[in-house]
Parts: sequence; structure tokens; C-alpha cells
Amino acid sequence: MIHVRSLEKRFGSRRVLSGIDFELPRDGFLLVTGANGSGKTTLLRILVGLVAPTRGTVEVGADRGRLGFLAHEPLVYRELTALENLDLFGRLYRVPERRERIGMLLERFGLWEARSERVAAYSRGMGQRLALCRALLHAPELLVLDEPYASLDEQGGALLDRELEELSGSRTLVVSTHDPARVERLATQRLSLA
Repeated sequence: MIHVRSLEKRFGSRRVLSGIDFELPRDGFLLVTGANGSGKTTLLRILVGLVAPTRGTVEVGADRGRLGFLAHEPLVYRELTALENLDLFGRLYRVPERRERIGMLLERFGLWEARSERVAAYSRGMGQRLALCRALLHAPELLVLDEPYASLDEQGGALLDRELEELSGSRTLVVSTHDPARVERLATQRLSLA
């Protein structure tokens, strides 16, 4: 699913990534760890095609429409409601039976009662839950999650634990986190960035 060879990324004279090599098979789970500034976010942004590498090759065996990405920012429209956001993304991705899928995700992530509130009124944790719904909406075959536990309370973290466990082995997952103990047992590979 993902083949990375001799990956390097520089921003001006600053080298962020160097000599990164790995292969992740379809339905594998790559756990990415490292200190702040080690290049985790840059690597994930390269994998989803938002940043070009300076050197090396990156091959991802999933079309952009079959890729789900959770970034540091929720990437939802704050002036829209949760329902309006997910309906918009559902139409963009041509999700079959999108209303049922939206309802199921909002219920699963504890946002059903707040579905008609504008996202601007959401807490940071609620926004993170909605961003997870957005990333999962079109049932992507490759799911790339950058610090998915950020801002989630204990209940939200447990919901995400359950979701990752259900997806593990049936989807290709790349997850960066400062809390690797939560997902270590699911990971088929680990990449530690210095």
C-alpha cells in the first residue's frame, strides 16, 4: 500500500526528514512516534500528498478519494453545523446512503445531540470528534491520523480506541501519537523519528 525510499524533506536549509525507508502492506498499521519537531506531521502530510518530498520516492496505493486524513486542524467549516459539514463532504465523496452513514458516525462519536449546532460553538474535543467523523465518512481504504487523541477527553479517547480496533486489519492505518501505548498492540509496524 505504501512504499517509501530514501525520503528526505528540507525546508530551506533545515532538514526535517532524512533517510526514511519503509513498506506498509495493505491493511497494515504503522505507528509513528517521535518528539515534537521530529517530522511526524511532515511525514504524514507527504503521505497524503499535501507536501512534496525534497528527495526520495513515495508510492501510495490508494486514490485520493479513498484516503482519509485527520490533521492538527479539524478541516471543517465552523459556520456550518455538524450535519451540514458531513453532508457537504458526503456529497463531495459521493458517499452512498450518506444520511444513514452521517447519522451512524454522529451517534457513534457522541455528537448526535449537537448535530444542529454550529461548529463554532463546539469545544475543541467536540471539533476533534467531528473531524474524525469527516475522515471516516467515506470509509477510506487508507486512514492517516495525526495526533488523533489530541483534545479528546477520556470518553472520546475510548471511542477512538474502539474505532481503531474495529478498523485494524481491514484498513491501512498510519497513526502518529505521543501516546503510543494506546495503539501499540494494534500496530503491525513502528517508525520512531529522532
